[in-house]
Amino acid sequence: MFLYTAACLAAPLSAGLAATDANPLLVESSLPYHLPPFDQIRDEHYAPAFAATMAAQLKEVDAIVADPEKPSFENTVVALDRSGLLFNRLYALFSNLAAANTNPALQKIEEDIAPKIAAHNDTIYLNGRLFQRFKSLHDRRDSLGLDAESKWLLDRYYLDFVRGGANLSEADKTRLKALNAEIASTQTTFTQHVQKERNADALVVDTREELDGLSESEIAGAAEEAKVQGQPGKFALTLLNTTGQPPLSSLTNRDVRERLMQASLARGSHGGPFDNRAVVSRLAKLRAERAVLLGYANHAAYQLEDQTAKNVATVNQLLAQLAIPAFANARHEADNMQTLVDRGGGKFAVGAADWAFYSEKVRQAMYAFDESQLKPYFEMNHVLLDGVFYAAHQLYGISFKERHDLPVYQPDVRVFEVFDADGSPLALFLVDYYARPSKRGGAWMNEYISQATLLGSKPVVANHLNIPKPPAGQPTLLTFDEVRTAFHEFGHALHGMFSHVKYPRFSGTNVPRDFVEYPSQVNEMWAVWPEVLKHYAKHYQTGEPMPVELLNKMLETQKFDQGHDTSELVAANVIDQGWHQLKPAEVPDDVVAFESALLKKAGADYPPVPPRYRSTYFSHSFSGDYSAGYYSYFWSEVLDADSVEWIKAHGGLTRANGDRFRSTLLSRGGSKDALMLFRDFTGGDPDIAPLIKRRGLDQPPPVLK
Repeated sequence: MFLYTAACLAAPLSAGLAATDANPLLVESSLPYHLPPFDQIRDEHYAPAFAATMAAQLKEVDAIVADPEKPSFENTVVALDRSGLLFNRLYALFSNLAAANTNPALQKIEEDIAPKIAAHNDTIYLNGRLFQRFKSLHDRRDSLGLDAESKWLLDRYYLDFVRGGANLSEADKTRLKALNAEIASTQTTFTQHVQKERNADALVVDTREELDGLSESEIAGAAEEAKVQGQPGKFALTLLNTTGQPPLSSLTNRDVRERLMQASLARGSHGGPFDNRAVVSRLAKLRAERAVLLGYANHAAYQLEDQTAKNVATVNQLLAQLAIPAFANARHEADNMQTLVDRGGGKFAVGAADWAFYSEKVRQAMYAFDESQLKPYFEMNHVLLDGVFYAAHQLYGISFKERHDLPVYQPDVRVFEVFDADGSPLALFLVDYYARPSKRGGAWMNEYISQATLLGSKPVVANHLNIPKPPAGQPTLLTFDEVRTAFHEFGHALHGMFSHVKYPRFSGTNVPRDFVEYPSQVNEMWAVWPEVLKHYAKHYQTGEPMPVELLNKMLETQKFDQGHDTSELVAANVIDQGWHQLKPAEVPDDVVAFESALLKKAGADYPPVPPRYRSTYFSHSFSGDYSAGYYSYFWSEVLDADSVEWIKAHGGLTRANGDRFRSTLLSRGGSKDALMLFRDFTGGDPDIAPLIKRRGLDQPPPVLK
């Protein structure tokens, strides 16, 4: 656990840390917003910088402990919140680049540094004298005259110490340190296995004919990928992080579809250097042992205590409420697809490899709508500038100016300066949308620099997607899912850019994990808001807006296939919770058998709809950040759907609504209880009914005639 997750560059160098021009990580960046000098950073800079910045932070902690003055909020809590600024900056920078643009050298550093960072944080949180200073303040917190944010900071740090093992015996602290170090190393191993196998296990086919159904640019991209992999003349389909793969919706060759699905499902579980089965089992056991050592029933109970859901029972109830209608609707959806297969003379039952292909045909039959018709209207630059940025301008008054004078870590990365409604500088925003072998799968937001009035720092945030890059000269046309993802991730970016808190501990997205997706999911609503959609959905060749009839058909299909989409997420959650609700002695060695048993017991073992992630490539769960927390997407969507209904009822895309969302929630970061922030915005408690209705789970889907 880190003191806070984002970087802070606007403060003086840490005490005892010698600055040197030879290592740009040990000097203050002179770039606007203190953007890291990407063009100066080399791989060999990281290891010595980590050693120096961690040592400097420990000196700062020693100074807090040795202070002869009576513990006060300023000399203890604020002092700790200020400490390790360069270390936190470095960690944010390194972890971001290790995910977005890795290489063997960074991967080796990642392996080496993970246990050292775990040990570094243990040294702080298991420091008995430091804890006693916090405990003395916490015991008299009501008499310290603190404002609400300061009192909340004291409470959060005290809980961090307790959850970090501060109350353990010395023997148990020693064991905890060993567990934390091994957990960190094992998570790193899992992460690297997933990324390396994703690149190594591309499906290679011999002929162009086998890729029938793909676009010319997709086929050209597959040919180029095969060349990169040393197989010129062939075609390689790379794998995304999820079980489902985009080409499955278009490939007409069923054998190729099945091979692609099997390649995806088998990742990490078929032997070889990247097999993750033993890694998963070991990691689950380590986490369970740590939880028990800290006094919790299991890892899930430990994780959930500090979330808005609070306990295992609440999460299990949420999943149960969704599972029954979701899988029931998924079976109805499969019946519709089977009808089409049978009509076409197919002699097979619809399986996982067929779902995307035939669901698209059902969509066409029911709505005369082919989702591929949308792509010409979703050119990437228009989506970003005229969609994502336009909606933000309408809601919040902010504006954007692209900067070509600032360094980036990869040529495809773009930098925008963001200005507030009054014209004042607000933030820097980095856009990294294209997929590449050096980049992990999925989509995410991160912060290089976090906002904090205590430090005088403004945010530098980034969005990352994995959009296949077309051949040179070809436009980048997005699927609607990719469009929605762009709006989603920008919702996270707004959370970081609008942060207006005093303490770095609370900046931006430093909120409970099951709350962090909520604002970003709210931002997805603007992707299909008529005024916004009409502004960006224009044909990339003619500039003509999307026809009204096509727009209406797209909106009509928003609930289409939601049985499948909800079911694959429920199944993944069952896996995540199943592994992490075990005691150490209950953790099995046979990962595949255990996963199958979990799904069967939960009624989520429906082969045509496999989990969105299986255990062996479930990065959310086993790379650390979302362990026992993948439910957060559902939990946040409950809050999101409720908030969307509020926004619609109060006028939709207006500055008044944007300003209210910003002032009551986006600007507050983690400076207040998360559910209180939700109530401040909506005026009430969350209700699951809008989510059930939004996903169309309140009734069976239409039957194909």
